[in-house]
Amino acid sequence: MSDSPPMTPRGRATHTRIVRAAVDVIAGHGATDMSLDLVMRRAGVSKGQLYHYFDDRAALVHAAVDATVDDVVTLQRSMMEALDTWQGIRTWFDCLIALQVTLDARGGCPMAMLSAHLVETDEIVRSRLIAGFERWEGMLERGLTSMRAAGLLVGDAQPRELSIATMASIQGGLVLTQVRRDPEQLRIALTSAWSYLQSHAAAPD
Repeated sequence: MSDSPPMTPRGRATHTRIVRAAVDVIAGHGATDMSLDLVMRRAGVSKGQLYHYFDDRAALVHAAVDATVDDVVTLQRSMMEALDTWQGIRTWFDCLIALQVTLDARGGCPMAMLSAHLVETDEIVRSRLIAGFERWEGMLERGLTSMRAAGLLVGDAQPRELSIATMASIQGGLVLTQVRRDPEQLRIALTSAWSYLQSHAAAPD
């Protein structure tokens, strides 16, 4: 609750456990069908404990959205350490495909799943997902900006537009991968994204 005193370490642990339980329930059942009873059972807390930390169901959903965004961005950051070279981008794409193979092409993008369920009815969620996608895209945009400065991209290349186009390919590829249970769908989408990025490569000296 916003006007509550600072949490103790035990309180922070309980708060985190509730949020992680909500993230898991949403991943398995969807945000619109998130059961507070199931969250409480998974977190091992009472109703009184849950409402001590969250004013209502919406507040818990918003906390779970924030945690999901952070999870996705943190995972992507670990894959996007060297996006200022062509090889770095290629390696990132390969990591995205390998992750879908590991996951057996299940789950899709957690942020996209939240978007499908909530953005038409919850402006707070929509604004937080916008910020989350901008954080994700921003990592590629910064890399592309460095590549343009280094002469690896043509001078009129637009890193922001290129990063948005790449994200569109990733998200579309993940949807088809999930529906068809086939990581090849993401590989095809990323091959197209790679070709589009390469079309903005500077000619070698």
